[in-house]
Amino acid sequence: MDLFVYGTLQSTKLMQAVAGGVVPEAQSADLAGYDISRLQNHVVPLIRPHRGGKVSGYVFAELTKEQTARLDLFEGAFGYRCASVTVTTEQGPRNAECYLPPSDLKGDGPWSFADWQQKHEAPTILAAQELFAHDPLPDQTTLRAMWPMMESRAWAKHRAAAGPANHRHQPQDGDVTIQRMHPPQGGFFRFQPFEVTHKQFDGGYSPPLSREIFMGVDAAVLLPYDPVRDRVLMVEQVRMGALMRHDPNPWMLEPVAGIVDARESPEDAARREAVEEAGVTLTHLEHAGSFYPSPGASTDYYYTYVGLCDLPMDAPYFGGIPGENEDIRVHPMSFDAAMDLLDTGEIGTGPLFYLLYWVARHRDRLRSLT
Repeated sequence: MDLFVYGTLQSTKLMQAVAGGVVPEAQSADLAGYDISRLQNHVVPLIRPHRGGKVSGYVFAELTKEQTARLDLFEGAFGYRCASVTVTTEQGPRNAECYLPPSDLKGDGPWSFADWQQKHEAPTILAAQELFAHDPLPDQTTLRAMWPMMESRAWAKHRAAAGPANHRHQPQDGDVTIQRMHPPQGGFFRFQPFEVTHKQFDGGYSPPLSREIFMGVDAAVLLPYDPVRDRVLMVEQVRMGALMRHDPNPWMLEPVAGIVDARESPEDAARREAVEEAGVTLTHLEHAGSFYPSPGASTDYYYTYVGLCDLPMDAPYFGGIPGENEDIRVHPMSFDAAMDLLDTGEIGTGPLFYLLYWVARHRDRLRSLT
């Protein structure tokens, strides 16, 4: 198949991740009679028939059946379908296939490949690599459902940055080598088997180690705090981890928390979750630290915050968004009463422990901000 691309697949690196195999060299081409815009509420492009318009892109020639099938999955999951078009190259007109969007999609302003490439190329490649690591590959309907979490995991990898290493080991190239990645398992969540070797403290290297990791996401974790009333707010939900551990009471008290979505900052996620879970608008956000809660078993990474706000309520109420299967009870209470629950053991979740003690350490300063 000869394929004309006009959007994100103009990226040679993304095209390689999606199509697989040896991707032929691209040739510049123009598609007349169309214009291009940004898909409404998204970062990818949309083309529509437009008299006198012209869309520039590239032609990839002689893609294999296997490559075409992978491209059909990647594009078809979102309703894009192949259509025959005629494009113009330096050598003149030529026929090609092109993925055209569903007719009900709407554009929303100009779209720039250079801008997308700078801001979004790297995490999109990571998401595509996760997709095509599956064996067997999902069908289009399943991929459409899986894609938001794939993107969230990709953006988590993209955000990862080295912290200080004044006391711990400062790794050099070759200190850790992933020798083999097995196909991932799971749907909404992901379980990843792999084999790895790493440098040891004695200067040698470990033998190949078989390991399994729960591939989680970045999360924003927030404790709302009213410094005037010296009151905090926590949420209560039934938690499947506690249930599967056979905890007799899987209803847990926790901070407000949620996944940091693709293209969302952790701070924006914290503010969004405060509204969605507890109906609270924050006036000030304090970063309380970022960390892996269980790095031996999971990639989960928490951005934790204390959010200053007005908490006039003094009795429990219901929270969450209707239609999202969230059954949440919200508990506003005095800071001292919350600390008492640490001593009695009624609070059994690490992030809430951590954030309450963080407030205890910074309480006087936070109360002085009012």
